[in-house]
Amino acid sequence: MDLSIIIVNYNVKEFLQNLLTSIDKASSRLLVETIVVDNASDDGSIEMLKQYFPSVKLIENTKNLGFSKANNLGLKEAKGKYLLLLNPDTLVSENTFEVTINFLRQHPEAGMAGCKILNPDGSLQLACRRSFPGLWTSFCKVTGLGSVFPKSKIFARYNLTYLNENKTYEVDAISGSFMMVRRELYEKIGGLDEEFFMYGEDLDWCYRTQKSGYKVFYVHSTQIIHYKGESTRRSSLDETRIFYGAMRLFVRKHLTVSFFGEALLSFAISARELVAFFGKWRLLIWAMIADILFFDLSLYLSERSYEYMNKWRGFPDEAVIYVYVIPVFIHVVCGAIIGNYLREKLSVLRTFLATVISFFVLSATLYFFKDFGYSRAVLLMAYLGALMLSLLWRAVAKIAFKIGIGFKASASRKTVIVGTTNMARTIAGKLHASHTHTNMFLGFIASTHKEVGQKIGEYEVIGTIETLKKLSEERKIDEIIFSVEDLSYAKMIKIVGLMQNSGVDFKVVGSNVQFLVGKTEVSLLDDIPLVELSYNLFKPLNKFSKRFFDIVMSLAIMLMVKPVVLVFFRRIARDEQYKRMTQYAGSVFRGSWSLIGSKSSTEKENSLVGKQGLTGLWFTESDALQNMEKLNIFYAKNHSLWLDVEIVSKTFMKLFIRR
Repeated sequence: MDLSIIIVNYNVKEFLQNLLTSIDKASSRLLVETIVVDNASDDGSIEMLKQYFPSVKLIENTKNLGFSKANNLGLKEAKGKYLLLLNPDTLVSENTFEVTINFLRQHPEAGMAGCKILNPDGSLQLACRRSFPGLWTSFCKVTGLGSVFPKSKIFARYNLTYLNENKTYEVDAISGSFMMVRRELYEKIGGLDEEFFMYGEDLDWCYRTQKSGYKVFYVHSTQIIHYKGESTRRSSLDETRIFYGAMRLFVRKHLTVSFFGEALLSFAISARELVAFFGKWRLLIWAMIADILFFDLSLYLSERSYEYMNKWRGFPDEAVIYVYVIPVFIHVVCGAIIGNYLREKLSVLRTFLATVISFFVLSATLYFFKDFGYSRAVLLMAYLGALMLSLLWRAVAKIAFKIGIGFKASASRKTVIVGTTNMARTIAGKLHASHTHTNMFLGFIASTHKEVGQKIGEYEVIGTIETLKKLSEERKIDEIIFSVEDLSYAKMIKIVGLMQNSGVDFKVVGSNVQFLVGKTEVSLLDDIPLVELSYNLFKPLNKFSKRFFDIVMSLAIMLMVKPVVLVFFRRIARDEQYKRMTQYAGSVFRGSWSLIGSKSSTEKENSLVGKQGLTGLWFTESDALQNMEKLNIFYAKNHSLWLDVEIVSKTFMKLFIRR
């Protein structure tokens, strides 16, 4: 047996299926066994393996044992001369195994080797070659000196960013997502240390490798893609806590030279953990801080204004601390209880509700503590001011920095498929027929120039692999789908590497053409019954926001837009869409129409997007999609106040710019 591949799987079925397909292609000239250790997945991984990959050796755990224990179970079953730990959320090139094995054969001093690992956007994954976290290395990492001076041998020691990624060299450590070791090393030092549940075990294994007399190498001549973090994303584990706990364990185990040295390293790890925690929850923390500051600012301005207008003496000195602490505390707690402070989202509606609820809670509290009920007028003014300021800063943050919106306003993504075979055609057909994909399909990418311009069904071959990068820039392509029937994994990975940081989402279609795997999601190609879809539009909070927006905007159209257009933009007044908006604005205000809805009033369209609308995706996306049902499903599924705002903004841009 040449090679034993051990894969620990936890709820990443689609990624695993794509990986196993790439493994089959990469092991055609080798005697390979693949061992999958499943850590109690409940996403259908076991059933998929038994159905499509019966030759895979499967070890089923009844609970999540962690990365180290699960890998050790696989290592004990392995029969190969070389052993490979491989993450399930990776894709390997056809030559990856042969190149790495040949390197180990040619370098007897090498006990362990890793390859070049790319992120899904084509950039180098820094963990694939790094140093151990010593005192100076940790200090530079924690303080950010390594990032500020990435080419410095002094400061960038941890991630070795000063080294050429296209050269092979000895390193301290490689990534646990791809670690190939020779059997002699495994038999000498044993498997992974099971004290490490997840993270840190790869550093520990590399450290023990060096202590045993073998060397660790980074091999640049073959590369893989690693989607990174897919398993932890699907679990309830606190990966930040586990990661830094693993770093502390590594320091205690290997780098304790003195009490002072250990204290410094522990401090560095704690400081880095604090930075990571703040980075992970920064939006929530800043939201709370901003609400506290703006609430107390509003209270202060209300106090001073009322004092000026009514010759009020203001709050007594002895009560100031209570007045400026307790109300804002109640306000923030109420917001937290109703979910106003979320990790990656800013909610305007929840802010409104939190302000209203906290106002009534404080009013009720003051009923029992009447000694602190100094002025109802000041209280009301303070809450109105706090509401306006809180809504204002959230609106500015959302519009300026796209915080919490979560998706592009456009319903369609410009998509191309790399391939021209039957599989590529099948993908295009499924994208066209699917109700859940609103792709604007531009055409196919071929391998040769002679195919350019040819028609494949109703779509055209618009370019070649050679010109894909230039085409992507010119046509502003959002998504590139690879057909595994047309392209080798090595070519796919090479294309991703050449187009790094282009902003394009690369997706690989499953071998059975049932799903697409991308850097942020796995999406099904086959239609999902509509009853299974969750439509935001029909949620009570969304219904309220939509009606509220209708009332505000219809008043604005009647009282502001119409007079301004008549005075300054008379040409627009003759536009049919403008006439429609001004003619039926009153109907929107009364509730018989909606600002954003269907183009006509048929029963089918009303069931998806509600009432007939003055505008909607049928107007703003008319150039991209002709399938009205897809547009309606996209709107119903993704509805939010901010999607409505962006649709209205696009509508006015189309009206004014084209004039």
